[in-house]
Amino acid sequence: MSGLKLRSLKPRPKPQKNRLLFPGSEPIYTYSHKLRSRYGETDQMGYVYYGRYLEYFEVARTEMIRSLGMPYTALEEQGVMLPVVRTEIDYKAPIYYDELMDIKVHLFSIPTVKLETYYEIFTERSVNPHAVGKVTLCFMKEENRKPCRAPENFLDSLSQLQN
Repeated sequence: MSGLKLRSLKPRPKPQKNRLLFPGSEPIYTYSHKLRSRYGETDQMGYVYYGRYLEYFEVARTEMIRSLGMPYTALEEQGVMLPVVRTEIDYKAPIYYDELMDIKVHLFSIPTVKLETYYEIFTERSVNPHAVGKVTLCFMKEENRKPCRAPENFLDSLSQLQN
């Protein structure tokens, strides 16, 4: 075995848990939306099907935007679309049929081109969230499908929350 050199292997770093982290600051706005899970949303085990959580996030986000005085229809009338460009969900515990969910939507910053929304879903069964998530959306001009800045009246509504 002459001439053969063995290189020492460096220990690999331990893999980090791949989990969603919320920003360290307090949210500038939190909206809470109540919704009850329905039978058609559950799988054979009686759990809410995992794909439904994004729908729950969308319902809560739509109502959060409406609570700011800017329903999606008003954005569309201004020629602005808001497509989803990224999603993340960590599932912590199942939600069952007919459970009342409290879906919290958090905003941590005033958007420019992107709107980053963070979510927690709670039920009365636990003080810990059943799921946490993040959805990133992009303001886009309908006419050319290119990113644009958030509409001024939307930003004004959010800026009033910081004062």
